[in-house]
Amino acid sequence: MKILLLASAFNGLTQRVWCTLREQGHDVGVELAPAHPTPESMTAAVERIDPDLILCPFLKHRVPEEVWRRWTTVIVHPGPVGDRGPSSLDHALLGRSPRWGVTALSAVEEMDAGPVWASFTFDVPEGVTKSALYNSRVADAAMDCVAATVRKVAAGERPVPVDRQPRAVPGTGELPLLRRPAFALDWRAPATDLARRIAAADGAPGAPAEINGRTYCLFDAAATEEHTGAEPGTIVGRDCEALAFATGRGTLWVGYAALLEKRRGPKLPAAMVLDARHAAFKPAPAAISETAYRREGDIGYLTLRSYNGAMHTEQCRRLTGAVEKALTEDTRILVITGTEHAFSNGIHLGVIDAAEDPAAEAWDNINAIDELCLAIAEADQLTVAAFSANAGAGGVMTALCADVTVARDGTVLNPYYDMGIFGSELHTWSVADRVGEDTAARLLNDNLPISAAHAAQIGLIGAVGPRDWNEFQRWLRAVAIGYNEPVTRGRMYAAKARRRADAKPLSYYQTLELAEMARDFFDDRHGFDAQRRAFLAKAAPTETPGRLRFA
Repeated sequence: MKILLLASAFNGLTQRVWCTLREQGHDVGVELAPAHPTPESMTAAVERIDPDLILCPFLKHRVPEEVWRRWTTVIVHPGPVGDRGPSSLDHALLGRSPRWGVTALSAVEEMDAGPVWASFTFDVPEGVTKSALYNSRVADAAMDCVAATVRKVAAGERPVPVDRQPRAVPGTGELPLLRRPAFALDWRAPATDLARRIAAADGAPGAPAEINGRTYCLFDAAATEEHTGAEPGTIVGRDCEALAFATGRGTLWVGYAALLEKRRGPKLPAAMVLDARHAAFKPAPAAISETAYRREGDIGYLTLRSYNGAMHTEQCRRLTGAVEKALTEDTRILVITGTEHAFSNGIHLGVIDAAEDPAAEAWDNINAIDELCLAIAEADQLTVAAFSANAGAGGVMTALCADVTVARDGTVLNPYYDMGIFGSELHTWSVADRVGEDTAARLLNDNLPISAAHAAQIGLIGAVGPRDWNEFQRWLRAVAIGYNEPVTRGRMYAAKARRRADAKPLSYYQTLELAEMARDFFDDRHGFDAQRRAFLAKAAPTETPGRLRFA
């Protein structure tokens, strides 16, 4: 089937749909809606393609009537049957809905009001942020909707009118757009309520709060029951860049913040935005801690956490320290993974851009993440890295430094650099070592995402585990235990020795990569400065990249 993905951005969900449909044998292309400034230009683009089906997995723009009347056009809406409006997930989290869903419906004149092709619901975990929910359970339900829709269209079936479709989640309807004031924080409220508001506003628009006479947007929050007796809104503790605030009841921890004046400033680690030099150290709750380590016999498990996948210089150094400390344990295997909702995308473009000298900060950041890669690659123990969620650029390369790399089903990898930089993280060794020079060159130059299944097929990773988070955890533990069997362990250590022997010293690859990166950062030879700023500003594309269009 010839399927056009009409999207506002080639985001993680759109990438996952693109990868999956292509692997199923469909002819799939993408058109980015912002690249078409008028309904006429969008209609002309669709007319040139003449698809069998138009899917809109992530679309904030209105589909022209000339399009949806001529071609079957299906919107994937992040809400259950009956839900309408642009702030579906915001309302779900702010209202503490225990259950939510995703619906695939035909585009019609009224937004989110067309007949239904498919709908799937799911439980909403307590304390989950909007971004985390979107990238996990919403994305999974959306994939179910896409699969059901494609199957029905291929079979010649028709959608069901919305008024004949049962409502699995009661009380839904047309809900208004929630703007930033709807998430404003009152420091006299309980910390749990404030954390929920911040979670609902995650990503955009952000939850505004008054702190020391200025307004900020706060992100990445967790509540504890500790009561300090301080004035609500006062900073009462710090752990790395995370800050603790007194509230009406309990303590609110905040990982990220942005100054809000005429417009929102850059979203940065909280202590880089707010003055907390005199705050006493307090241990942050596990929900926003950077690392968690546990040991089961001969196997150590280290979880690395980075908000939205970006890792700044000091964080990379702390993560390197955590890996090195874990390697001092009397273990044979170290398993390194991310959280359910994020793995890593490499260096922190936001912190780099906000630095007084962005080039120098970028240089420090790439050197720091390289040290993390070296700690993993040079470990005496067998190392296993697990893609627990989507990863890109340096985050992919960091995991490939492990002896064994696996992934959770449904994970999308972007194993390339597309920000005007050559890239480092030992990728000139790790990628070709796994897939050969030709495939490595294709992965790095095509600038296209690949699914975990395809990554395993070409040998970039070793295996793919279940999508369900709890099942994946059990599977990963079984994989580690399997590697620890004496015969298998001996074979793996022999393979590890051969991998080292067949390669030049890792410092060789790092030196060549950093020489290229120095020119990219300090000479800006490929436009890293402008591309970074455009990415952070979420600048709309002026055209759809040729690599995403139909062949």
